[in-house]
Amino acid sequence: MRKNVVVIGGGIAGLSAGVYAQKCGFDVTILESHSIAGGNCTAWKRKGYLFEGGMHWLTGTGKNEPMYTVWKHIGALDDSVEIHHPEPYREFSFKDTTIRLHRDVDATEKHLIAVSPEDEKEIRALCNSVRKVKRLVMPLWDLKGVKVTKKRHPGLRSLFNFLSANRAMKKFSKISKEEYINKYKHEGIREFFSRLLASKASATWLCFSLGTQARGDGGFPHGGSLPFVGRIVKTYKDAGGKIVFNKRVDRIVIENGKAVGVEAGGLIYPADAVIVASDTMQMEHLFETQPKAAWLDEMKQKAEPTMGVLVSLGVNADLTKYNKDCIFKLEKPIYVFDVEHPCLNVTNYANDPTYSPEGKAAVTLLFVSDTYDQWKEAREKGRYEEEKEKFAKTVIDALVDHMPEIAGNVEVYDVATPLTYERYCANWRGSWMTMMVGRMNMRAYPAVSDNLSGVYFAGHRMRPPGGLPIAAMSGRTAVQYLCRDTGTLFISEE
Repeated sequence: MRKNVVVIGGGIAGLSAGVYAQKCGFDVTILESHSIAGGNCTAWKRKGYLFEGGMHWLTGTGKNEPMYTVWKHIGALDDSVEIHHPEPYREFSFKDTTIRLHRDVDATEKHLIAVSPEDEKEIRALCNSVRKVKRLVMPLWDLKGVKVTKKRHPGLRSLFNFLSANRAMKKFSKISKEEYINKYKHEGIREFFSRLLASKASATWLCFSLGTQARGDGGFPHGGSLPFVGRIVKTYKDAGGKIVFNKRVDRIVIENGKAVGVEAGGLIYPADAVIVASDTMQMEHLFETQPKAAWLDEMKQKAEPTMGVLVSLGVNADLTKYNKDCIFKLEKPIYVFDVEHPCLNVTNYANDPTYSPEGKAAVTLLFVSDTYDQWKEAREKGRYEEEKEKFAKTVIDALVDHMPEIAGNVEVYDVATPLTYERYCANWRGSWMTMMVGRMNMRAYPAVSDNLSGVYFAGHRMRPPGGLPIAAMSGRTAVQYLCRDTGTLFISEE
């Protein structure tokens, strides 16, 4: 008989687990608390505009990447999906200077040295590290003891590249981001790198993200989050999987230390196994007997949330002359409550017709900071909507100085706070990733606990710092544990 598997959460981790498990012969039901799938990988429509709320760039868009085989297996990407690689990758307007990061490391190196000849030594050291890290790919490997249709393991060349890249990134992890940034003499470069690392406690992310872009990876799938998720849902349903929306899970039914079902909305869904793909940092309510594992203790002790406020604008103006990702230095900082933001981090979708009517533009601005408690207090005191509107107007006024075309042409605006992401995506403190702190262990956590059988864990917390590829990989890993424990053949990627 086919074994019943219930997946809690229809984000990327839950969908990935659902596709893999269904293809391996299990009978899968996904229970999703929201009215749509995708979790953090989401976008929303307002008055003819589409506001991207989850995807900025994606690891695994390069067809030679091992991660691409995962995206293809679950249906997220295929040869028909157009991948955009805006150039330059990022740019920073600082006083009278525009500082750019290109996907070509040599071009970045040449440009940065031209901007700041006195920083040539540090710039060359950074770019040499990026050249090593660009060879680093996210490998696929199989869980020990699982039977697979096609073995996946990194070859010797991949292992050599990993060791070389690891040494390069280790150098960055040993010092704080402030220490690293202050090595540069040019004020604009210091400010630029500080903005890129706004939510990170180490400079490792700078090297990793530049390396990803330099490798030709890190593109943006046409249409962004919604069609990306839609393709996975179609793959899952075509394989026979079921998904139930607006169904918040009350508890996992445990008998004699084993999962036997899930209770949601007064209904019991029988299960031979349960995959918890909701946020691992806030799942206590699911269990009467709490799962125990050293990795869970470590996660709860070390995880720090990355969150922010996303302001989205629908602009009746042609903004195609502006780069997709740009940062503008402000003459006067703006504040999210008491948190200072000296720059505007802008993503401009004017060159993608998916996001706005012709001749118009959707623009988003992200302000990364932990203001969850302040927004919660504002809501409790009845000031939530007022604070959102006040902040949106502050942002619009600040942006006019750098994009004068928007003056008087903002047709709609929207503010998503950490409470928004908590409400719709069920995220811990409304956070979409785990902060990348110095000396953080970036290994993947096991998908099982020590005291409960038939319960598996997936989600973006399962390997810091998280993100969409980690979420997808965690779904794959959870199903490999399930296959190993049940003696089921794991259907590998082609």
